[in-house]
Amino acid sequence: MSGENWYSLLQPDDVDSPALLVYPDRVMKNISTAIEMTGDVSRLRPHIKTNKSPDATALLIAAGVTKFKCATIAECELLGLAGAKDVLLAYQPIGPKIRRFAEIIRKYSSTTYSCLIDNEDAAHAMGRYFDASGLNVPVFVDLNVGQGRTGIEAGLPAALLYRVAETIPGINPVGLHAYDGHVRHRDFSLRKQECDACFALVENTRDAIVKAGQAVPLIVAGGSPSFSVHCRRGNCECSPGTFIYWDKGYCDLCPEQDFLPAALVLSRIISIPGPTTICLDLGHKAVAAENEITRRVYFLNAPGLRAISQSEEHLVLETAGNHEFKVGDILYGMPVHICPTVALYERAFVVRDGQVEGEWRNTARDRKITI
Repeated sequence: MSGENWYSLLQPDDVDSPALLVYPDRVMKNISTAIEMTGDVSRLRPHIKTNKSPDATALLIAAGVTKFKCATIAECELLGLAGAKDVLLAYQPIGPKIRRFAEIIRKYSSTTYSCLIDNEDAAHAMGRYFDASGLNVPVFVDLNVGQGRTGIEAGLPAALLYRVAETIPGINPVGLHAYDGHVRHRDFSLRKQECDACFALVENTRDAIVKAGQAVPLIVAGGSPSFSVHCRRGNCECSPGTFIYWDKGYCDLCPEQDFLPAALVLSRIISIPGPTTICLDLGHKAVAAENEITRRVYFLNAPGLRAISQSEEHLVLETAGNHEFKVGDILYGMPVHICPTVALYERAFVVRDGQVEGEWRNTARDRKITI
């Protein structure tokens, strides 16, 4: 698990490239670290969007995690299949997703499912379907605390929606959800300052709900960058996801979080088109490509390389003129963003002590499992 070449395969020819590698000893260490950071496993509600794997989920459950967060119906079903006790779909189901979510709830009745709402129209649509199906589904009001992606304005507008939701048959408001993914200062003191300001909006909303005579709502807050702030609070659940595998992006952004890289991409040099360039089989289809070209992957065994172009199946890198690279050489890449990288692979090869000992299926990369 440790050492300079912890990632290297002893028999690399057993694995074709590009490939996703997972190191379970490091995964388990990351799970332990996350639990230690919260101080109470009941306050940890990890998001499985990163791993999408029954095997990784089983390790979380074995460590005592009972609450989870997810973003898709397939992830909901994976968690039901895994026997998770409490699952929050951190998404507002619209259209056919309402029906599918209801089917998930009925099929996996030993799991308590909840979802988000951020407007009355969606709340009424859910309520009608759930009520007609004989369900009363817990919902969390999704707050916009600055990201501007989803959510209702915090404070009185959110408190009013919470009150309205209490009158809608088929749904039952139980809490508030706040994702502060826009808070990304590299300076931890500045990140904490902005995170605290966002959480103050959540607390104001909670206070308005309580002042109106309703029960104190649960609070689910944050993601990975703000985890090191929220984990120190005693009045919210934390929902990081990337911690389980970690990536180069958060290694750089969140050095205060002591997580280990636990998933890499294996690639081979397939061509040397010029004296200062090499080409890998690591195209858009093999590593997340939403960042600019030099911020997609970092090679642990070749840190000086600089990406200059990428297409569907190829990644061209600039090298020094006196390099010793050869066609067939293996590079181990740490993705800058591991979550969408995992979604590009149907399986991960499991590596322990340099040996491939099996595979983990990334089951919930599919849009549908059975429902």
